[in-house]
This record gives sequence, structure tokens and C-alpha cells, in this order.
Amino acid sequence: MQKVGPERFGVVAVDCAKARSKWMLCDFYGKVLIPPTVVEHQRAALELATVQLREAIEQHGLQDHIVAVEMTGTYHRPVQRAFRKAGSETRLVHPFAARHYRLPAHADTKTDDLEGIFRATVNGFGLLEPEWDETYRQLQILARHRRDLVKKRGKLQSQIRQALQRCLPGYADLFPEDDLWTRPAAMAVACRASRPETILSAGVGGVLRWLHEDQHHVQGRTVERVLAWAGNAAAADPLCEHLSRVWHALYEDWQTKTRQIDRVEQDLAGILVKTPYLLLLSHPGINVVTASELAGEMGPIEHYAHAKAISGRAGLFPSRYQSDEVDRANGPLARFRNARLRAAWMRIADCLVKCNAHYRGKAELWKQRGVDPRDVRSRVANRVTRTVFQMVGGRKLYHHPSQLDRSYVIAKLLEFHKEHATAPAEILRDLHAAAEQIPKPEQAAEAQPLQETCRKACRSRRKGPQAIGEVLLIVLAKLGVGKVQSELEVPSPDANVSDTGTR
Repeated sequence: MQKVGPERFGVVAVDCAKARSKWMLCDFYGKVLIPPTVVEHQRAALELATVQLREAIEQHGLQDHIVAVEMTGTYHRPVQRAFRKAGSETRLVHPFAARHYRLPAHADTKTDDLEGIFRATVNGFGLLEPEWDETYRQLQILARHRRDLVKKRGKLQSQIRQALQRCLPGYADLFPEDDLWTRPAAMAVACRASRPETILSAGVGGVLRWLHEDQHHVQGRTVERVLAWAGNAAAADPLCEHLSRVWHALYEDWQTKTRQIDRVEQDLAGILVKTPYLLLLSHPGINVVTASELAGEMGPIEHYAHAKAISGRAGLFPSRYQSDEVDRANGPLARFRNARLRAAWMRIADCLVKCNAHYRGKAELWKQRGVDPRDVRSRVANRVTRTVFQMVGGRKLYHHPSQLDRSYVIAKLLEFHKEHATAPAEILRDLHAAAEQIPKPEQAAEAQPLQETCRKACRSRRKGPQAIGEVLLIVLAKLGVGKVQSELEVPSPDANVSDTGTR
């Protein structure tokens, strides 16, 4: 603006809604050059708006301009893309800023925010949105989709438990924590019986036959525990036959959601290996899913100047109240923040308190000192932002001074794929990409656990092809380690192993 002058600098203010938007063009002084105009969110209408803007720029001799679009969920995206495609510098104005500058003129009236958007823009609140690489946008979409599926599956579990309690009172208590969902035999027995008397009449042999027909293996003492419960269980609900139909349908939906979650998690791993956030797997307590969620919400690490920029965007700091001599800087967590990013950090904090010895010890110490559990999570999340920033920004693996905690990126990624029964071709693709992310000084250390796994796979007495051994040999060669190559010829990276098993 200083270069061309206020009279030659244009500001386009756009107030977005779901189906249409209203926009106007002013110079820097606020002189209206194009009055408020409604534009439908259609291709022809948006193209016409950009043509009108271009003609007005030529007519009034404007030498530069910006387009300020108020953020409105995702409804502002079509307008933003249309003006950006036409060559205009497009900026975003937060609704809070537009409202702040609207209130002095229309304190008691909720009206269009065009004037507020214009005032916020000329005062420096029209902010540039950094462009994200497509990889991070894919991670964000899939991570949020997985989180939504997990929430829906959790609701289904509550509904199933409620109906199951009425049909088989106390049966779910035989399987504490998540055993009811992680042990297939538990639900397989429940699906065969609508009331405790059915299990009791079948006996141990009948229950084992049910499980054998469903191809489930279980220890005899587990079946005996189920029979002991059935012998002393309370009477089922008189409508248990109808309730069984309900929760069976819910359980089928649960199984579908579980398969979808597994598939999305495999896709997340395939994208994560293309980003430096993969290095977070070397941090004890961070797995493929949590690293993917964090990468999807944070975006490229180059957009953060330092670790405080991360904690500031996530709102991992207490709010402050200051007036005259009163200064309370220890209020609750900041209200205005990126909620999804903060949630990702809080989930990481939960995982670290459970699985990381360093943060587990700190959490216990703070608990003994009477620190609020919510504050404990915030402290852990705030501290780990510094570690994550150094690891991802500096392309480094995790190293603790005690040398007690050590996780291996590729070994953890391989274990993830084994748990998800991923096809060997996809395992090879992901491990090959992960090897390229490992810093060269760390490649020899990363290869150590893989060498032992590879030796076991190559020496296995099982009949048939051992695809995991072949995959690991390719990855070890990628890491520059050839100590196990003499045991088995290293196949070409283009070898087709998609038709082999992962035994």
C-alpha cells in the first residue's frame, strides 16, 4: 500500500454464507468503488465476480489490491479459491476480528460484516493462510474421519453393553477393560445365546463346539468361567429375544466400523511415511495413529518459527486477567485456540503419561503435590511440544540422556502393519519410504532390531514363502546394512510379493 498509495490500493471485503456471499470493493480510505453485491456460490457467478473486480480495477486505476474473506466454517472456501485462481492475493479475516470492528457502528444490530471485515483488514487482521502440501491435507481428512469413526464405534459399544446387560446380566463383567471387544471369543459366545440358560444347557462341550465352528481358539478355563457365571446369573429380560436382534444388528455395525478404522489407519501409515513426522515414532509413547493425527492438525513444521508458536496455536497456556495492579496469569486454559490441534496434543499427553517412563514419573510427582489432573496433561503437552519441534524441524530421532527409552521407527512401523495384517506389497512400500526419512547417522542403529527379525524369518521352519524376510532384506539394503544378505539373496525392489503371506 505504501508503494502504490492509499488511493491506488483496493480492498475487497467478502462476507460469506452457505449458498451465497456478499462482497464490495473499496480503496484504502474506505471509498466504495463497487457497492455490496450478492454472488451465488456457482461457477458462473463466481467467475462473473472476478471479471467485475478486474474491470473495476482498470476503471479506477488501482495498482494493487487484496481480497479479505471472512472465515465461515468451510463455506468460504469456494469464494477463496475463485479469487485466488483469478490472481488476487486472498486473505482470511477471523469472525472475532470482524465482529470487534462492527460493534462500534452497529452495537445493537446484527448486520452484514462487510464494514467490519474492511476495517479489520486495513488494521492488519487480514491474514495470509499458508499453503499446505497435499500430503498433509490428506492426513488431516483421514485422521478426522478416523476420529469420527472411533466416536461412533464408542457409542455403539455403549448401546451394545446396555442391551447385552438385559439379555445376559453380568456377562460383560467377565471381560474387564477392552477384553469384550478385543477377544473375539467373548462376543462369539454372546451371539450364540440370548439368555444364560442357553449357555448353561450347552455346557463346556457345547460352548467349545460353538467357538470351533466360528474358528475361535480359547482356553478351557475361560469357558469354565463363563459356565460358572451362567449357573449363578440373574434372570434375563422377558423381551431378551427381541433385544438380541437389536444388539446383534448393532454389533454388525460395530464390526463394520472396526474394519473401516483398520483400513483408514493403514492409509494413514502410508501417508505418514512421506513426512518427517514419521520420526516421532522413535519417541516412546507415540504411535502411528497419534503421530498421524498430530501431523494432520499441525501441517508442515516449516510454518512454525519456534515451539511456542505451536503451543500458542493450540492454546496450551493459561489465560491471563490484568487490570491496574491486578495481574492473574494462572487462569484456565485459553478459550480461543485451535480446538482440534489442542485435542491432538492432549491425546499425546495421555499416551505419554501411560507409556513413557519420563513423563509417567513427572505425572506421579505432580499428582503427589496436588496438581490438578487437567493441569498435568497440559504440562506434559506443553513440554513435549519443544521435543517434537526439535525432532521434526531438525529431522532428528528421539534420544533421552538416560538412554533408557529407545524406540525404533521402522520396527514400530513393522509391528503396526503386522497387527493390521497389511499386505506385503504395502508393507514394502511403507518401509521403503520410511527408510528414506531416517537420518543417515541413525540408519545403522535403526537396522539392529530388523536384523534379528530378518534372521528369524529367514531361518523359520514354516513351509511356504516368507515374505516378511524378503521385505526386511530390501529395507536393510536401503539402510546400507548387508550383514544378513548372505543368508538369502536380496530380491529386487520391484519384486512382486503381493501374493505371499506375512507369516
